[in-house]
Amino acid sequence: MAKLSVCIEGIGVLGPGLCDWPASAAVLAGASPYICARTVLPPPDALPAAERRRAGRVIKLALGVGAEAVSQSGRDARGLPGVFSSSGGDGDNCHAICEALAGSERLISPTRFHNSVHNAVAGYWSIAYGCAEASVTVCAFDASFAAGLLEASSQVTHNGCPVLLLAYDVDYPSPLYEQRPIADACALSLLLSPADSPNALAVITLALSQQPATRFDDPELESLRLSIPAARGLPLLQQLARSRSGTVFLDYLDTARLAVEIQV
Repeated sequence: MAKLSVCIEGIGVLGPGLCDWPASAAVLAGASPYICARTVLPPPDALPAAERRRAGRVIKLALGVGAEAVSQSGRDARGLPGVFSSSGGDGDNCHAICEALAGSERLISPTRFHNSVHNAVAGYWSIAYGCAEASVTVCAFDASFAAGLLEASSQVTHNGCPVLLLAYDVDYPSPLYEQRPIADACALSLLLSPADSPNALAVITLALSQQPATRFDDPELESLRLSIPAARGLPLLQQLARSRSGTVFLDYLDTARLAVEIQV
């Protein structure tokens, strides 16, 4: 794989004990202790009333985190292509559909049906922020963050324009939880742009590596990293929070990790 270099202009975070990027940066940099708490989702105020009523937890999660990265970058959400990455999409909706199909009538509401597609979040994003740009939605199990980062960086490099990366996961209700135990809702977003951007917070260069994935020294942060696929990107955000150049290795393939070299 050829190396890819892009800039980061904006960051968004929401997860257990991580309420936004400034608070998360303080935790990841070691300036504040990590206190695990259930994720509190913001209301999807950017959506029209009808869509707000239909929006589940995964929609609220993704829209809030994406908006944070876009706001930090100062760019207009309407002109940003998007890469949306999730290991499982809307777990609550999946559970409700399974319950309906297991019942005697086996009827599924139209709202449940249209929320069941894996790119539903991309559709809600386009409605919320008036974005008519192209989007791609990917899924790669526990490697979904790395797969999304590769896709978004490839688009930036090929097209020479900024791209919003949104990686998100929510937990399943029981009994699906026992088969796919995601701990809680968590999302990370990055506003990526070409490597010569004057508004860069950092420049990252991607390549494949045989090195093991970067782990946290803090056992609670390491547990978070392992328990939610989207959180596999947190070691990258820790380097950014510390304003420290270096290389982190993110879970990707069984035979290779994604090496991310950071220059701040």
